[in-house]
Order: sequence, then C-alpha cells, then structure tokens
Amino acid sequence: MFNEPESLPLSILLISPEYPPMPGGIGRYTHNLRENLVGMGFIVSVVCDKQGNGEYSGISQHNPGNSEVLLELVEKLKPDLVHVQYEPGLYDLKLDMLRPSKTSTNIDKFYKYCKIPIITTFHSAYPFKQWMSLPIPIYEHQQDPYLLKKAKQMMSFWTRIINYRSFQMLNEQKLAHSAAGIAFSEFTAHLIGNGEGGCHVIPHGAEKRELVSSQSKSQLRDLFSIPRDRRVALAIGYATKTKGWDIIEKMEIPDRWTIVMNASKNEYSHEFYQTSENKKNLIGLHNEFLNEEQLCALFSCADAVILPYKVSSGSGIMFDGLSYGLPFVASNLGFFNEFALLGLGITAKRTAVAFSEALLYLDKHYEEYSKRVTAFKNGISWQEVANKHAQLYRKCAKRKEQDISYSLSTGGKMLVKSQQIGDTK
Repeated sequence: MFNEPESLPLSILLISPEYPPMPGGIGRYTHNLRENLVGMGFIVSVVCDKQGNGEYSGISQHNPGNSEVLLELVEKLKPDLVHVQYEPGLYDLKLDMLRPSKTSTNIDKFYKYCKIPIITTFHSAYPFKQWMSLPIPIYEHQQDPYLLKKAKQMMSFWTRIINYRSFQMLNEQKLAHSAAGIAFSEFTAHLIGNGEGGCHVIPHGAEKRELVSSQSKSQLRDLFSIPRDRRVALAIGYATKTKGWDIIEKMEIPDRWTIVMNASKNEYSHEFYQTSENKKNLIGLHNEFLNEEQLCALFSCADAVILPYKVSSGSGIMFDGLSYGLPFVASNLGFFNEFALLGLGITAKRTAVAFSEALLYLDKHYEEYSKRVTAFKNGISWQEVANKHAQLYRKCAKRKEQDISYSLSTGGKMLVKSQQIGDTK
C-alpha cells in the first residue's frame, strides 16, 4: 500500500535523456522512481530522448540546445519541482584539453536560468585516482602508427589531469543551483559536497520481481546451461574496461563457483572490451542488454554478484543483487567499502588471487552474509525510496512557498539565500 501524499499532490518534471525502452541503468532507475511516485499520487511527467517513452521529448545526449528545450518546457508546464538525473556523459560532457574552465555539459545553462526549484540526483563523482582510470574519448585505432597511438595516449592523460577539478566543479555548480542534491552513498555525497545543506543520501531503489513462470532455481539454471550443484556469481553490464573483467579472466575460479558473464555494448561510447570466455568455471552469455524478465531469471538463480570495477560512484547491479538476497564481492573502492562495512559483501584488492580468495571466504561464511542482506533489502524497496524522495520534495516545495510568502510580504523583494536545504538523514 502506497503512502498518500500530504495535501495537494505536487507536480514533478523528471529529466533524463535516457528512458525505456532505451537501454541503460539510469533510464530504468528513472522509470521505476516515476511509477512509484505516481502510485503515491504525485503528478509526474518525464522529458527524455525521442527514443524514450516519456511524456515529452526534445533532449538528447548530443543536443547542444538541451537547456533551451528544458527552459521552454518548464515555462510551459510550471511544475512545482524539477528533478534532474545528472550523469555528465548523458549531457555531452566536453573536456577542454587547453582551457579546463571551458569544460561543460549541454545542461549548464538550464541550471543557471531555471526559476523552478531543482532536485539533482548525482550519478557520477570520483576521487582523483579513479578519475585517472576513466577512458577519455581520444580513440586509438588498430591501424594507427605507433607514434600516433603514443600521442593520443599522452593527450588523453593530459586531458584527464587538467580537467579533474573542472569535473568536480560541474558537480559543485549543479549542487549550488539545486534546492537539494541526492547521492546513493555517503562516499559519493562527500565527494560532491556533504556539508551542511549538501547531498542527501537516498539509496538506489531495487526490488525482486516475480517471474511470469514459476520455475525453480534449478530449472532457471538449466535455461542458461548453468550447473545446478555450484555457487554462481554474476558479472553483468556494459563491457567497458572500467568494469575490470580482466580480473575474472586471470582468476583461478574456485571449484565450488561458476562465474556467469553477460556483456552488452555501451550505446554511449565506442569502447567495447572483448572478454575471453575460454576458461574453466566461466560461462559467457550473449544476450546484449537484458530485459526485466531475463534479469529476474539470472538474479533468481545466482548466489552472488562479482564487481571487480576499476571505478565506481554507484552500482545499480550491486543494489539489484542485494534486492534478490545476493551478497557481493567487489573491488576495494570507497563506494563498495561503505556497504561491505555493513556486512553485505566483501571487498578485495583488484587482483586475481584476492578475488579468488574472496569467493572462497564468501562460500565459507555465506549464511552470515545472506542473513544481513535479507535484513537490509527492505530498505531499498522502490516504495521506501519513493517515500524518501517524497519527503525531500515536500521540504523543497515548502521552502519555495516560504520564499514566495516572504517576497509578497516585502513588496516583491526576494530573500537572497541558499537554495539548499538541511540534511534529512
């Protein structure tokens, strides 16, 4: 049963270039949030790419006019609040290798001129070491001469170094122009600005779906040709170098375990990391982007998720796994360490030996981890996550009403103060 919204329902405009049926975790996240907010009685519209099924379109990753489209739409709809899913890559992040102050996205102007309170969910924030591991779009080609390849590598390295602070500032500027920010973890919130009035931590929503068929775990494994008598760890997602699946290729996978991989192509990047699947205890699926039924079937027949990432400021796969009762084994990055400290999984050095040992340890202590995950997962249900969003929306809307009342009582002179609100955690 959904909680009823207080007083009159608020109108929310959700902004995300990516939205189903387009593939991608951010679009899927936005859709699930929208459905639950609507179920609570909020009036929710989505603006997205024309390939998505939102109520409005006109924005896209490479559209330089995104800000103008959004400003015009906000003026037309006059929603109570605007909620942006902010992943810089979805707004054509451009890194300037000579003038980092010119580094920008195509939604910057919208933040500057929008008169409606903005809530921003930050999907990316990195410490320096992880930032330097990210690919920069100065692509090498197999046919490039040796010296050209080296020159491109040097340009990429320089671009990363000179733009780290600029990337951070883009996040800070978005937060400064927002009524509130949202991050999926304390680690990410701290990187963006977790001081007074900074980011509010609301975990990524996830919950187990019921399969249309009533097949058992063993029957589901048969569908994917997965052994019935072994523990199964899932490695799924976009096949990029930052996923760190090279560790899986180098691992001596313990005999009690099978690792199941499903790599899909990243629609927003030329990068595609080709994995070698000719290995004992490793099964490679080739289903590209998995639909909800396929995801449900895979998670339902697994025992853990394996995440040997090189970088991470959030992981929908980790949260999805937890919702199905699956602990994780992940790289010892700040984001994963936060949840490992809750006893929900194990983090390890990003080496083949360390990951093999982590799987052995998880097998030995599986019941302890399973109990903690089961106790945790209700807190990330979509109803719970939508309720936390609703509380934040109401506080921001109340702040807006107070500002308007103050303006009227002072003859139209608006109070100059921060748009940020205090922490609700």
